[in-house]
Amino acid sequence: MARFGDFQALCTQVPSYTWCNLFYRQLQTSNSTLLTGLSQNAASAPVGVNPECGIPKVNTNGSLGNIANIIACGLSSLRRRKAGSRVELRIFFALYLLTLPFQLITSGSLLTQGSTVLATQIVEDGTLSSIVPFSIFSVAFFVATTYISLDVGLTLTHVLGTSNPPQSINSIPLFVLTSIWPGVAALIYFGIMLYIVLGILNEIRPVWYYVIAAILFVLSQLDYFLLSKIICRGSSSKVDGSFIATILETACVVALYFAWRGITEGNVICPLHFNTAHPCYRGLG
Repeated sequence: MARFGDFQALCTQVPSYTWCNLFYRQLQTSNSTLLTGLSQNAASAPVGVNPECGIPKVNTNGSLGNIANIIACGLSSLRRRKAGSRVELRIFFALYLLTLPFQLITSGSLLTQGSTVLATQIVEDGTLSSIVPFSIFSVAFFVATTYISLDVGLTLTHVLGTSNPPQSINSIPLFVLTSIWPGVAALIYFGIMLYIVLGILNEIRPVWYYVIAAILFVLSQLDYFLLSKIICRGSSSKVDGSFIATILETACVVALYFAWRGITEGNVICPLHFNTAHPCYRGLG
């Protein structure tokens, strides 16, 4: 019976599910007999743990790896437009750009297995009071996720690392941070932005961009988790749904940029706690 935090179903049913790489190494060192089928030979094993369908490692029987997603990531990183004057939004785009090469490494079948809140203008943009809280939260989340990931992959401790039993490939902290929190964070962000745009700014047009971004995000997740195996089987393990998810996620990011531009074009969002002598209010008369 599946328990909360189990990755077994995800690693067998969802091709190219990145976090399964950690559990592959865990099983490889603790009980390699649990690795069967496509995962039995580490030299050719696809991403996943005993996946029902997966793209073989590059150069295995002529495999090109996850070539479609490699191309999608490459095209997504070619050009990034400057996102207005908001430092936090530019950091967001820079971080998304940074995830693309890591996505290539972890889900591209290139390596041998085993081997938010941006628009709430409470403080002045670009200042330490604006950047420091954003940076602290980002760094803390990165450090926590990185430590847990290393603990799962390298089994440094028995508190967060080793699954019990091993075949359950279970990690509640990793499951929460990587499978639940992203969706919750996206929902919170969407709610906050609707409140800001409709309740405070009384704007309509930017809302449509946020709605489009939300739809694209949901479609990318549905494709990744529900259609990826179907696409993998239909293409004889040449491609899976990850490339479509990458395209949809990039389109989502572009929609967020247009939403932000729609908010700031011809408008100045002033910090609520400053008086009318603040430079933000100049020219608003």
